[in-house]
Amino acid sequence: MYMAINQITTLCLAVTLFLIGSFLVKRVGFLNRFCIPAPVVGGLLFAILATILKGFDIIEITLDTSLQSIFMITFFTTIGLGASFKLVKLGGKLLVIYWLACGFLALMQNVIGVSLAKVMDLHPLIGVMAGAVSMEGGHGAAAAFGETIEGLGVPSAVSIGMAAATCGLVAGGLVGGPVIGYLIRKFNLKPSSEETEAYVEKSEHPITEKSFMMQVFLITFCMAAGTYAGELFSTLTGFVLPGYVGAMFIAVIVRNIVDRFKPELINMKEINLIGDISLGIFLSMALMSIKLWEIADLALPLFIIVLVQVIFIVLFAVFVLFRLLGKNYDAAIMVSGFLGHGLGATPNAMANMSAVVSKFGPSRKAFLIVPIVGAFLIDVFGMPIIITTINLFK
Repeated sequence: MYMAINQITTLCLAVTLFLIGSFLVKRVGFLNRFCIPAPVVGGLLFAILATILKGFDIIEITLDTSLQSIFMITFFTTIGLGASFKLVKLGGKLLVIYWLACGFLALMQNVIGVSLAKVMDLHPLIGVMAGAVSMEGGHGAAAAFGETIEGLGVPSAVSIGMAAATCGLVAGGLVGGPVIGYLIRKFNLKPSSEETEAYVEKSEHPITEKSFMMQVFLITFCMAAGTYAGELFSTLTGFVLPGYVGAMFIAVIVRNIVDRFKPELINMKEINLIGDISLGIFLSMALMSIKLWEIADLALPLFIIVLVQVIFIVLFAVFVLFRLLGKNYDAAIMVSGFLGHGLGATPNAMANMSAVVSKFGPSRKAFLIVPIVGAFLIDVFGMPIIITTINLFK
């Protein structure tokens, strides 16, 4: 027996699952502690239910997720519009070091993923999906690039990426605290007395219809221009470029042009609201449409790849990055953030750092640098590395 759920009902179901996930995250300690996103919880529950129903030959559910790409592009466009170069200047030398480390990590995650995939006789692009796409990229990039890789002939790429991203997310929360506790105790680290001015982007203006529609215009303009720019780039170079990448980079350009001539035009409070809503619906749709039965045979290989990714990032963070950042308390806190978004997402990084500073003391430098890099700068290196790797093995 089959059940086909239409486009509008799928959208309604995605919103419902997001609300269910939000409810569970607030009330289940494990989910709250490791900052598991609400749409991941709700979407995975539906995917598990759909797998059980199909496994017992009760009913097979198909979803019309054609609206998913619109929400995906919208979210990444809002990330681009948040990329003000003013933030980069405030981070100084440490921001550059941390940023370069994230770029190196993205490269190595792809090297590890592709190498292990070849060793286990899997398609190299499966290794890419379990590399920087799902580790540094998280669920958002896994869903976005997964569609592109499925189009290149690798079935279930989205499901593989989502599974790897979920494992990475949990691992990022698990290893952050113990690793930083070890560093703090071993080197007897304490918070610095210096105060670092943190740049906090504020919106003094209330949300109004006119202002909100201006943000909608900026977002849709960047989406439209970015789509054409991406198609032109692919035509001229032969490189496969996901639609949202062009939109995001056009948004970065637009943001910094607006910053120069009329900065009050952008209201980040409203843009972030649109981005959060778009991400929630996009991830809910991506997770609930995962066909878990299609990746059952890849469970062990995926676990091995993710385990090696975790071991590598811990060793790199402790023995290389910690020393490059100054081998002090601020460096330790930044390492905890690095472990969080290097395996999961920026909220995971913030949760790791918050847990550590609540016990050992504040670190303003870490709370300035990590969100800036994790939120958008990471994509400056990550996207080209991922796109190049995909095109090498397509």
